[in-house]
Order: sequence, then structure tokens, then C-alpha cells
Amino acid sequence: MKQHQQLRRLTAAALLAAFTAVATLVIQIPTPTKGYLNLGDCFVNLAAWLLGGAYGAAAAGIGSAMADAISGYGIYIPATLIIKSLMAFASYEIYHKLSEKGSFTARVTAACTAEIIMILGYAAFEAVLYSSAAAALLGMSSNLVQGIMGAASSVVIYETVLKRIPQFHSR
Repeated sequence: MKQHQQLRRLTAAALLAAFTAVATLVIQIPTPTKGYLNLGDCFVNLAAWLLGGAYGAAAAGIGSAMADAISGYGIYIPATLIIKSLMAFASYEIYHKLSEKGSFTARVTAACTAEIIMILGYAAFEAVLYSSAAAALLGMSSNLVQGIMGAASSVVIYETVLKRIPQFHSR
């Protein structure tokens, strides 16, 4: 990759990491499990689709982990970094493999798969953190709502806005 292209991708990744953090922080709807619903997952998927696997995963993981740090959820930072990075990487890979079947179907499948990774990832982390499968299962309902919001918003934003911008639609 040429140096100027790499710099552009790195800059875009930094911006999307910041957007992910801001989207996570701006609207936080508390859940009964002491977590919160937010729009960060929307940018996790968008980062994947706009930047590709590696850069998208870095932007998603770093941006989401920064939001945990700022929000006072320090114990979640390592898990968030890993889970959100895996979400973005999977979202890109699945979209990339299915895109010949159609953009919309591929994006919905990719976003839903990414959100399943989030739900299961945090359930596993919380089962270990709290030494309780019951606590992990309790958090899954809030994460399911978070996942639905993230998948729906990312697909809608991409399909209605970003898809219409030629330089973004090339992926």
C-alpha cells in the first residue's frame, strides 16, 4: 500500500474510533444490569464496512474501549477492546464474502453476526467476572436490545446515506 493511502486509512481509522467513542458516550440509556444502551455498535459495523477488517477492527475496538475508560467502566476495557474488534472483523469478513448476493442482505447478515459476537462475548466475560452464569444470562437481554439497535442503525445509515457517496460505496 502506498504511503499516502496508508496515512489516509490510518486517519480514517482514528476518526472512526473517535466517532465510535462519541456515539457510545453521547446517548447512554441505563439498563437494569448496570450497563447502558448506546449507538456505539452502529459505528463498529460502519468502521468495518468502510475500512476493512484490520483497520475497522482497530477503530471499533479502540473507540469502544476509550468510551469504557471515559465512562468509568475500566474493568471492561480489555473485554471491550477484544469483543468490539472481533465484531468489526467478523462484520467485514461476512459482508465481503456475501456481498455478491446483494448489499442489503449481506450487511444485515454481517451486522447481526457481529451483534451475536457482542452478546456472547460479554456473557462469557461477565460469567468469569462475576463467577456466575446467572449474572451473565441476566446481562444478555440488555445486550440483545443493544445488538438490535446497533445492527439496525448501522444498516440503515449505510444503505440510506453512505451508500450514496461513491467513494464509500466502493467497498
